[in-house]
Order: sequence, then structure tokens, then C-alpha cells
Amino acid sequence: MDSDQLTQLIKQGLSAMKSGSKTASQSASEVQSDASNDQLKKLLQKGTETSKQWQQRVDRALEQAGGSQQEQENEIMQAMDRVGKQIRQEAPNERVRDLGIIANGQLILHYWIGAFGTMEAYCKQAGMDQAAQEMKSCVSEAKQADEKYTDIAMQIMQQQQMASA
Repeated sequence: MDSDQLTQLIKQGLSAMKSGSKTASQSASEVQSDASNDQLKKLLQKGTETSKQWQQRVDRALEQAGGSQQEQENEIMQAMDRVGKQIRQEAPNERVRDLGIIANGQLILHYWIGAFGTMEAYCKQAGMDQAAQEMKSCVSEAKQADEKYTDIAMQIMQQQQMASA
């Protein structure tokens, strides 16, 4: 693959990621208001702040790739948003809703881990070292958030077991 083709692929991927970030930002406040666990609410708030940093990094990477192209729809993020809404609406109680928020949040984080990891590799190959480093930082942050979600889910489930014992 020549460098122009790789750069075009990077632009397409980053453009889809930019669109996905907008979808995530639009639903973030709704998700936060649906959460009942205080630790989960704090993590969701931190995630909203982190996602703004990710958006800035994607914009800088697009700039380094030679400018943005027409933004692509991100059907993956749109689908995960729809699933997340359905999970929250159908939850029979607050604990189940919180666990559903966590499950959907982790699916979304894994999408971002894959997307940022791919862009890191492509940017590195294209000699876009600054963008590659920023994508790597995003991967690390997403993995840390994923671990925190797991910790909160375990606490919620343990509380449920103690309450029903």
C-alpha cells in the first residue's frame, strides 16, 4: 500500500471516529442521569471529560493527516447508543440498569480500544508519530476505564448478594 492510500484510510477511520464521538457525546448526559450508583455517576462524568480530550486528539490527527474529509456516519456507535437506551428503558430496577449501563459502556470502550489501536498502528506506519502517540494514550485511558467499570460492576453485584442473603 502506498503512503497516499494509507493516509486516505487514516482519514476515513478518523472521520468515522469523529462521528462516533459526537454520537457518544450526545447520549452522555442521558446515560449519566439514568445511573443511580454514585461511583458509576462519577466514572461516567470522568468519561465525558476524557471523551472531549479524545475528540481533540482525533481532530489533531486528522489535521496531521492533511485535513478532514466529509464526516462519515458511524453506524456502530449509533447502534450501541440504541442498544444502551433499550437496556436502560427495560431494566426492572436501578441495580440492573446500572449493570446494563456498565455492560454497554464496556462494549463502547472496547470499540474505542480497537479503533484507537488501529489508528495508532496506521499513523505510526505513515510516519505520523504525534498522532500515533496520542492514539496510544487513548487506548491506555480506555483500558483503565474498562477496568474501573468492571470494579464497579463487581461491587454492585456483591451488594446485591449481601442484600438478598
